[in-house]
Parts: sequence; structure tokens; C-alpha cells
Amino acid sequence: MPEKMARVAEAGITHVIDMQIEFDDSPLAEPFGVSVLWNPVDDDFQPKPPEVFRRGVEFALSALRDPSNRVFIHCAAGVHRAPMMALAVLRAMGHELEVAKEMIQSKRYVVDFADVYVRSVEDFMREYEKVES
Repeated sequence: MPEKMARVAEAGITHVIDMQIEFDDSPLAEPFGVSVLWNPVDDDFQPKPPEVFRRGVEFALSALRDPSNRVFIHCAAGVHRAPMMALAVLRAMGHELEVAKEMIQSKRYVVDFADVYVRSVEDFMREYEKVES
């Protein structure tokens, strides 16, 4: 909804990673100057390919090079897909797995770190660390 995107922009969010397959936020964000990466993923409890995480991580890390930028990651319910991407971003920033999970859970208590999604993030990290080394 446009009014919710307005609140996102008013909160200082400059970049959004939209993980929901159901709806692309890009048209809503455009009037507010918020950059959106629509990275649609089905919440089907199937392994996710590394490309999903690479797109989100590259977008987030590029945005965060400017300390004035703020990145918001969301999906439809904030239980699986957005936390999965937040986990990938925090891992790529150098946080250990359990520390990153605790950081996310402390801000969003309803998070469910499904084993298949955590394994998908860790599979991505093995590839990411090889490339970034």
C-alpha cells in the first residue's frame, strides 16, 4: 500500500529487499526514491539456489557502503523468507551463524529458521567465501 511505503521512507529506509513472490514493491517505492530489489522466492520449504542470496547480499552490501543508507528486508509474514535473506546478509558481513540468528531473533521473535533455509544460506556462504577470498 502506498501509505505503508510512505512510512518506510519516513523511517529513513533507502533500500528494500522484497522477498515475497506475491507482490513487487518497486512501483510503490518509486515516488519515494526508495530502491527496491524484488527477489521473489516461494516459501515452499525447498532448498534455495545461491543466486537468490547473491542478488540480495550484493544489493544490501552495495547499499550499506554509504553509512546513511538503511536496508529493509521483508516478505509477506516476516517468518521465513526475509529472515533467511537477513541471515545471508549478516553472514556475508562476517557474523557467525548463531550470532546472526540471535541478532535477527532478538528483533523479530516470530522468526522460524527452517533447517532447509539455514542450510541454503550456509551452502551459499561456502560459495561466497570462496569467491570473496
